[in-house]
Amino acid sequence: MGAKKQLEQNKREQPVSIISRTLTTGFFGGLFWSFIAWMASYFHFTTVSPATFVIRAWLDADWTNTWLADVLSILTISVISILVALVYYILLRKTRGLLPSILFGLLLWGVVFYALLPIFPNIKPLSQLDSDTIVTTICLFLLYGIFIGYSISYDYLDTITKKNI
Repeated sequence: MGAKKQLEQNKREQPVSIISRTLTTGFFGGLFWSFIAWMASYFHFTTVSPATFVIRAWLDADWTNTWLADVLSILTISVISILVALVYYILLRKTRGLLPSILFGLLLWGVVFYALLPIFPNIKPLSQLDSDTIVTTICLFLLYGIFIGYSISYDYLDTITKKNI
């Protein structure tokens, strides 16, 4: 055996960039938390579902009340969540702790339920939503913000720490 053959277990994996991990975190965060939001609407914890924002805001067809609309909405929110994760990465990746992530989730809730509400004509104004919907959506956005924010910040700070060792 003249040529040195490197065992697979001794090969080093190619490092995945922090940006690609951020994109992955954004996609799966959107997928997971929009699915949880769909479950919350299915069990009537909230009157607002992912399909209410994504599909039913602009379409009034029979199929928008089917499972297909829910699946398409969850996937669309997952793609949008990639952009949200990039925004967090650009602005807040160097922050430590849960507080920035919690504030980010609250800011997102405020943007969706205050600033963007005019583009969703089928969603009632905040003053007309029931307390269950308000509390549930705030909690969902808080948890989503923590998932995205803490994951990205931890990953970034961990990567920087490993480079400095």
